[in-house]
Amino acid sequence: MIEKAKRIGIALSGGGYRAAGFHLGTLKKLNELGILECVDVLSTISGGSITGAAYSLHSGDFNAFEQKMITSLTTKSVIRYVLTSWIFWRGALPLTLLLLSSFILPFTRLAGYSIIPQLLFLFLMVRYQFKLLPLSRIIEKAYDKFFCMKATLADLKDRPELAIGSTNLQTMRHFTFSKRKMEDSTYAFYTKPVLFNGATFPVARAVMASSCVPFAFTPVQIDKVFYQDEILYGTMNPQLVDGGVYDSQGIHKITQGNSSYACDIVVVSDAGNKLPFAKLYNSTLTLLLRTVDTFMVRIKNFQMIQNVYQNQHGREIAYLSLGWDLGGCISGYYDGLVNKNIPATLSEAHELPAAWLDTPKLYKSDIIQHLEKRCQFAEINAHSLTPERLQTIRRIGTNLTRIKPQLVKDMIIHAANLTELQVRLYCPSLLTATSNS
Repeated sequence: MIEKAKRIGIALSGGGYRAAGFHLGTLKKLNELGILECVDVLSTISGGSITGAAYSLHSGDFNAFEQKMITSLTTKSVIRYVLTSWIFWRGALPLTLLLLSSFILPFTRLAGYSIIPQLLFLFLMVRYQFKLLPLSRIIEKAYDKFFCMKATLADLKDRPELAIGSTNLQTMRHFTFSKRKMEDSTYAFYTKPVLFNGATFPVARAVMASSCVPFAFTPVQIDKVFYQDEILYGTMNPQLVDGGVYDSQGIHKITQGNSSYACDIVVVSDAGNKLPFAKLYNSTLTLLLRTVDTFMVRIKNFQMIQNVYQNQHGREIAYLSLGWDLGGCISGYYDGLVNKNIPATLSEAHELPAAWLDTPKLYKSDIIQHLEKRCQFAEINAHSLTPERLQTIRRIGTNLTRIKPQLVKDMIIHAANLTELQVRLYCPSLLTATSNS
C-alpha cells in the first residue's frame, strides 16, 4: 500500500474498442506495481470510458476483470448489436426503400416522379434522422448488456472515483459524470444554478454520452427526472457528444487546479494512432473526415504542450501512447532535458549530475545509459513486441467491433511495457513509495 499525501489520477483516452483493449494493459501494469489500488481518480473519455466503467463496477480481483473484458472485446460487437436491432431497422427499412425506389423509378413509366423519393429521403434525414435512427439509444443498450449490467452512477466504486467525460454542445464545455456528481460547471454560475441528480442515472448512458461520435450518433440529453429542480428542465438543454471533442485524452479534469478531480501525479494512457492517412482524398466525405481529424490532433497537441511538456503546475505526469515505441521513451526524456521541460525535482530523483543538466548535449550517451539502467529498460524491452506486431495493433480501427484475441493481448503487452517505463521515468515517487511500503 502506498502511503501518500498526493492525489493520483489516471486518464484513459478515447478510441473505441482499440482504446478499451489498450487501457487494459495500463491498468494491468499499475495493478502489478501496486499503484492501482491507491489511485484517487480515473478520468475517462469515449472508448476509455468502456474500460473505466467496467473496472469501476467490477467486484472481484483484477485478473477476473481482465479476463472478463478480454472476452467481451473479442466476442461482443456493438455494431452487430445495432445492425440486428429492431429499433434500427424500424427506421432504416423505410429509408432504404425510398432510396431503392429513387433508383428503380427512372426505368419505369413513372420516371418523371423519381425525384420525389429522393427529396423525401433528404427531408427525412435532415429533419428526423435522430428519431428514425436513434443509434445512441441502441448503443446504450449494448453497453448495458456487455459492460454495465444496468448499473447506475450510485453503483460505482468510491475509489478510484470514476469521472466519465463528455462534451456539452450547448455550452461548448466539459460535462462530467461521477458517483459524487454529474455536472457542467458552467451551469453552476447561472442566476438559478442548474444541478442534476446522478444517483439513478444509467452508467451505460454516461458511457454513451462519452463516446457519442458527432454526425453518426444522436446527442445524449438529460431527462427531466435527473434535474434537481425540475422547473429548470427546458431552460437548459444539454446536448452531449463524444468527450474527445473537448478533451481527447481525459486529462483535462485531473490537471486543472480548480477542479475537484485535480491530481498531483497523473498517468495518461493514450490509444492514439500515428499511422499516416492512407485513404484517398477523392470525395467530400474523406476530405471532411480528414479535416475533423486535423482539428482533433490540434486539440490533442495543444493539451500535451500545456499539460505535459510545459507541466506548468509541477505535476509528475507519465504519458504513453499506442503510437510510441519503447526505444523512443528514453531519448524523449533526454530531449526534454535539452528543451528545459523536465522539472528539477525529477532530475534530482534520477540522480542526474549537475554537469549533465547544465550541458546535456555533451553527455547524451551518459544520460541515456544512466536512465536506461535506473528504469530497467533492458528488462522491459525484453518483452516488447516485434515491429510487425506493433504495426498490426496500430492498424486496429476505433470502431466498436470485435477484435481478435491475439491483438487484444498484444495491445495489453505494449501498454503494460510503456506504462512501466514511463512511470519509472516520470513518476518515480510512486515506485519509491511502493518499495518502502
